[in-house]
Amino acid sequence: MTGFTVCLVLVVAAVGLLRWRRPAWWRLTFGVALAVVRVLVRYGSVMDACGLTVPPARWRLALARATNRPIPGPRAPRILRLRPTRTGLVVRLKLRPGQDAFDIAAASDRLRHSFSMYGVTSRELHSGVVEVRMTGYDVLKRVQMPAETETRTMRVPVALRQDGSVHYRDYRAIPHALTLGATESGKSVYQRKLVAGLAPMDVALVGIDCKQGVELFPLARRFSALADNPDTAADVLDALVARMERIYQVIRAQQRIAADVPDAEIAADIWDLPSDLRPTPVVVLVDEVAELALYANKDEEKRRDRIITALVRLAQLGRAAGIYLEICGQRFGSELGKGITMLRAQLTGRTAHRVNDETSANMAFGDIAPDAVLAAIQIPAEMRGLAIAGDSSGGWHRIRAPHTSLRQAVNICNRHADRTPDLPELAPFRPALSGSADAPSPTAKPSPATA
Repeated sequence: MTGFTVCLVLVVAAVGLLRWRRPAWWRLTFGVALAVVRVLVRYGSVMDACGLTVPPARWRLALARATNRPIPGPRAPRILRLRPTRTGLVVRLKLRPGQDAFDIAAASDRLRHSFSMYGVTSRELHSGVVEVRMTGYDVLKRVQMPAETETRTMRVPVALRQDGSVHYRDYRAIPHALTLGATESGKSVYQRKLVAGLAPMDVALVGIDCKQGVELFPLARRFSALADNPDTAADVLDALVARMERIYQVIRAQQRIAADVPDAEIAADIWDLPSDLRPTPVVVLVDEVAELALYANKDEEKRRDRIITALVRLAQLGRAAGIYLEICGQRFGSELGKGITMLRAQLTGRTAHRVNDETSANMAFGDIAPDAVLAAIQIPAEMRGLAIAGDSSGGWHRIRAPHTSLRQAVNICNRHADRTPDLPELAPFRPALSGSADAPSPTAKPSPATA
């Protein structure tokens, strides 16, 4: 008996030390096992207490009376699958007749307390089946991306969601996006992570950074074109519009609509073209859109109208030509002038970091997800990088991108500099760099974009 007690004390001490020194290891071993036991043991009583049960079917009641058996009790949703993850549990439930997915979502906070979990979220997979994701700790406090993520063409893992899943920036599903946030809210880190994810792909990057290029020009080796002032930005956008029109001519020439051509072979965008004819997709990153929309005299007003018109045309027509917009700014409201709200309406993806007022949050989510407005203004100042991500469907998530330093982003861009395509339309704006592979030489000849 003494040996068993000593072994038990040693095991408990080892578990406590593991939880203190290596909390991630403890969660992957003992934490997940304890969570599974809690859910399985408490499941019936918790569902009954949360009002997520239904009375037994009439035929069960009739059968119990006919066979003189006890009356069956209320029935909870049936567990189809319970899968442990590195952040908690994923439970798939089959709803009973009369139940709705909204019932599970409305009881998520009560389920969180009852199962002693940090967070509980749910989503409907299809009719009658709901997936409940439970997290055992605050996954956004210290973001650790999984070692393996689903990578596809133009799909970049950029952040971690509050439920422990990976948040992807999928350009083929959501072509254009808007990112808002106050100073020191984490927009730059989000942008660096996005560029670092796009760098290994076969895609052309175009940057417009009117803050004298302090954010994007260190990553210049992976960019096909860069602009650091509004005048150059207007020329770059005009070149992209010309490229878009040329690509539409290529698509038009390859359509060959005839009775004997299968539907799947009729080209409507660049992804329907044969791989040898498919143009390189382009992602346009605008670091501070307000610098493109502000003006002080008549000449600057004409330039501003030219820039906004080009952006609107790219937002409306650029998807089929493989041109995608990623626009960042601190505010993006109607005070920036005419055409701004038209441009914002074309930006399907919305991401809002910490904002200073409710009006800024309304610029991002007021027209698509009013519930996300309150969540955006509640982001604490010390949680840099925490953001609310939503789209035109009305759904939204809390996300946080892992910290990516400028040095890390520069190294990734330099490593994949050989993937930078040479586009004829953007050749005058290609940054001309010399020196070592890590950083441009201070005596390097300035690029045409900065001349």
